[in-house]
Amino acid sequence: MSAKQMCQSCGMPLSKDPQGGGTNADGTKSEKYCSYCYQSGEFTFNGTVTEFQEHCRIKMKEGGHSGFMAWLFSRGLKRLERWK
Repeated sequence: MSAKQMCQSCGMPLSKDPQGGGTNADGTKSEKYCSYCYQSGEFTFNGTVTEFQEHCRIKMKEGGHSGFMAWLFSRGLKRLERWK
């Protein structure tokens, strides 16, 4: 999967986003960020990448992922465009 197909904030495949992507300030769809991370041109979570990793792990476990899988998926966040 190429970086263009993943949210550049959380790493979720954009194809899994029920809204089809986040929204820019002008209402257009974002091609970089999912609807969980980006709405109306603003990020929904403001904090450090470490805080966001923990936030993502909690949300993934709430969604049914194991603790190990949540950890595994969240460890690569620092490499995404938003966090560089």
